[in-house]
Amino acid sequence: MSSESRAGRPKASSRETLAEAACELFLERGYAATSVGDIAARAGVSRSSFFNYFSSKADILWSGLDERLADAAARLDAADAPPVGIALSEALRGFVPDSLALAIVNAEAMGLDDELSREASVRRTRIAHAVSRRLERDDVETLRAEIAGAAYAAAVLTAVWSWAHDGAGRAPLEPTVRRALAIAAEAAPSRVSQLRVVVAADDLDGALAFYRDTLGLAEQESYVGEGGARVAILGAGRATLELANAAQVRFIDRVETDGVTSPHIRLAFEVADAASEARHLEAAGATVLASPRETPWRSLNARLQGPADLQLTLFQELGPAD
Repeated sequence: MSSESRAGRPKASSRETLAEAACELFLERGYAATSVGDIAARAGVSRSSFFNYFSSKADILWSGLDERLADAAARLDAADAPPVGIALSEALRGFVPDSLALAIVNAEAMGLDDELSREASVRRTRIAHAVSRRLERDDVETLRAEIAGAAYAAAVLTAVWSWAHDGAGRAPLEPTVRRALAIAAEAAPSRVSQLRVVVAADDLDGALAFYRDTLGLAEQESYVGEGGARVAILGAGRATLELANAAQVRFIDRVETDGVTSPHIRLAFEVADAASEARHLEAAGATVLASPRETPWRSLNARLQGPADLQLTLFQELGPAD
């Protein structure tokens, strides 16, 4: 990298030029040994011009995220604010924090470990405050609101760090943010604390052998009542309710199968290895309706017919394409 001035760059690219020059210098000299004057000289602009774009060295790395977080806070403060996860996701849509990602990946070489840790803590606090304030406005008790705020704040920063280390630029940031926010949502307060699917099974022992013993759902409760009444409640990880119109159901059937039609209710289980689990369940008596295949949204899905007249989808999230 040349240390010569970059004079002659068009005015419109000064912000990007300064950021590029700063990252070059941070790598060459280290963050602490690089001054605002050094950055301005490398970029070919005056020191005073630097402050037309950034307020400090740290601002070069964080200003883009700070603008998005300010937008998120405004969305959460609005009278008609969307749910927290949606507000955060919408605020970060299309965001590409190139300079910050470069600093995260090269933190040791740039001498930025402590600086990034301090600055990230400031942003986590900012997000947590905006989220908890919004939840308290919705009559959520303070303790729960603050725990949820901390979870969402951790999700946003962790998503950025994970995306950077996975190879920023190889895939958009948005899918990583959505997944992180979905995990954080598990700590968020809700008027519904559990989704339970109730299924009438004529052969209860056979159904338990399949879903509990073979698929591995943990038995949480079981009861015996009068007249031979029996029930078992199995834990199935995080529960969600997917609502789809007829067109979407037909689309999913075309993607997952070769002509199989979904019933009114179909169960879907996220697993680590869809192909292996499909073979395992087939050996236990399930009928494979469609072998695992990759979907357009990067999951590996298999369709089976299980006991208790339940149609099942096994899905494995594949993550971003290389």
